[in-house]
Amino acid sequence: MLKTPFWKVFLILFVCFAGTFYAVPSFIQEKNLASYPDWFPKEQINLGLDLRGGLHMLLEVDFETAEKDRLAFVVDEVRKNLRQQRIGYLGLRAQKGAVIFKLRDQSDQPKISKALRSLGQDYSFAMSDGETFEIRMNEKAHNLFEKNILNQSIEIVNRRINELGTREPNIQRQGKDRIIVQLPGVQDAADAKRLLGKTAKMTFRMVHPEQPYADSARSSAPAGYEVLPSNDGHSAFYVVRKKVEISGEHLVDAQVSYDEYNAPQVSFRMDNVGGRKFADITAKNIGKPFAIILDKKVISAPRINGIIPSGSGVITGRFSVQEANDLALLMRAGALPAPLTILEERLVGPDLGADSIEAGQNATIVSVIVIVAFMVLVYLFFGLIANVALVFNLILLVAALTLTGSTLTLPGIAGIALTMGMAVDANVLIFERIKEELQLGKRAVQAIDAGYKRAIATILDSNLTTLIGAAALYFFGSGPIKGFGVTLAFGIIISMFTAISLTRMLVVWWFNIFKPKTLSL
Repeated sequence: MLKTPFWKVFLILFVCFAGTFYAVPSFIQEKNLASYPDWFPKEQINLGLDLRGGLHMLLEVDFETAEKDRLAFVVDEVRKNLRQQRIGYLGLRAQKGAVIFKLRDQSDQPKISKALRSLGQDYSFAMSDGETFEIRMNEKAHNLFEKNILNQSIEIVNRRINELGTREPNIQRQGKDRIIVQLPGVQDAADAKRLLGKTAKMTFRMVHPEQPYADSARSSAPAGYEVLPSNDGHSAFYVVRKKVEISGEHLVDAQVSYDEYNAPQVSFRMDNVGGRKFADITAKNIGKPFAIILDKKVISAPRINGIIPSGSGVITGRFSVQEANDLALLMRAGALPAPLTILEERLVGPDLGADSIEAGQNATIVSVIVIVAFMVLVYLFFGLIANVALVFNLILLVAALTLTGSTLTLPGIAGIALTMGMAVDANVLIFERIKEELQLGKRAVQAIDAGYKRAIATILDSNLTTLIGAAALYFFGSGPIKGFGVTLAFGIIISMFTAISLTRMLVVWWFNIFKPKTLSL
């Protein structure tokens, strides 16, 4: 007698019930879900940009600005090393992707190698015209530098988009210096453009103690200082030291708070390393102004009144609530290593998505109808059981995509249509095996038992190879290709469950209730 253990029956029924429970919301209009009870699930399948509509942007990373920042650091390092070695120099500056300088005394040439050793193997130096030294990053290091800048930019863009609360954004690299950003459901590009366009590079630097202010951006500044515009409403320009005392990389958190006059401000907190540096700097510079600089603008320059040991502080200014929120968000998400330029901006309307959804639904419905008719014509009653499993295959697939937060794209719908055809493949193998067992003269109960047991190995092998392909699409693909891989992988796993477990349970129930002497296959 055919039997299915109680625990297995319970598990199969539980999976089918839970899958139906979590799949139903995706078949209900979003506006109607609000009227349902609190215990009813509200999560629906995330629709991709090609289905839901939204914002598509193409960003370009400004490597040139990043390289200038890198060379400014090299200039400071070279200046420090040359002074330590007591080497006189002239015209130390960054120019055309290199750092150049001349020696006051040519007899100091033998000391140069030792003085520039701290720059490491990423840099090489040579005489360009018999008297000018030129320091330049080698090609391998330069390529790695640009690669890291691009990867870091993608990571920061991802953090900022997540802060916006956009569901399942698609952020990927394109070419050597570009980033594609797709935000499903976003129809107002203003907020996204404002947050993505800012570098949010925060630094803390000392203000010149004797000459804190300048009349214009072109005003001359003492050696080691530069003139930066103000954003604090007190002075047009500040004279600040080029040396960065603390960088924004030590920032742990930033939140909007309010002062005693209920004016918005941004409270920030640093990590242990930043806190120690903050305490050390404030201890050595009591009474001196300390500039907080964001994107080359002085947003605040408070005077240090005492030691600040906690590494916490407040940025004040004439902020609106929105400006304070944006600043806190940017500081939490991190600074872009290089500015981003928006090369292309395109809003995808929901009508295009609706057409795509309708076309995908029609394709899926047609494929299901054809498969159902084929299974009934070829396998009769057993074909009906396979069709019940096919329905649950679709339901469980929708539930899996919903619970995992996966994004359904147009290729993903194609993946669903494909898995519907593959879902009955395992049943076909089982039913054909049962036929073979009947032809060998076995009784119905023996043929059914042997058919399921002996077909499992073939089913696992055939589906495993397809699952490997789906995994490759997910890990090495991007955007819609990933979506296709996800739906294909879920479809394969669920089809194996419904074919091996669900259909067998239904066949066993039918056989034990009606006890047929012969099987119609």
